[in-house]
Amino acid sequence: MPGTAASLSAGVRTSEAELIDRARRRDEAALREIMQANNRRLYRLARGILRSDSEAEDVVQETYIRAFTHLDDFLGASALSTWLSRIAINEALGRLRSRKPQIELGSVPEATLEAQIIKFPLSSAATDPEKSMAQREIQRVVEHAVDELPDAYRMVFIARAMEGMSMEETAELLGVKPETVKTRLHRARTMLRENVEKKIGPVVMDAFPFAGQRCERLTEAVLRRLGVGA
Repeated sequence: MPGTAASLSAGVRTSEAELIDRARRRDEAALREIMQANNRRLYRLARGILRSDSEAEDVVQETYIRAFTHLDDFLGASALSTWLSRIAINEALGRLRSRKPQIELGSVPEATLEAQIIKFPLSSAATDPEKSMAQREIQRVVEHAVDELPDAYRMVFIARAMEGMSMEETAELLGVKPETVKTRLHRARTMLRENVEKKIGPVVMDAFPFAGQRCERLTEAVLRRLGVGA
């Protein structure tokens, strides 16, 4: 029923507002909840731009530091996840520009916070979630194929197909029209089928995992930098 849906939506917004209010007060549980809910999306978006695991992790850290120290700037016009995603994309694009001065992927605001970057070692087979060799090989092929997509198609594919964002959310996040998102997604899928399916058949899109110890390690690092917790 429309009334029920509206009430549910209002309840979600209220819950998020309460979570943000607690985060402003440096409530550790609230900070953890926000990070654990957004780590994978931010990591995938950043990696989609930079195509580097270590740089993507750095971007996720910087995104949280900037966001958590400027929560008063969040006015609630969009979802918190969308706001965080924009910060991550801008941070990643800024780093990409430093490597490719001529690239034109949209404007990047001046940095509002100077923070030391904490380097993380890449996860090894011993610390990754247990997966069979076959699964890891499929993921390797898929990740390589996604990395090979042109920038515009890669970002749409990650947002829509890998993160499950709606057409409208993706369009808003990337600053393009929904029709453009649809066209680019179709083209990205076609490219992937051509490059991947002929090698390994039907593919399960479970690339770029960011869970378990990697997720927890990044969460703890951000909390330490904010002076929260032990």
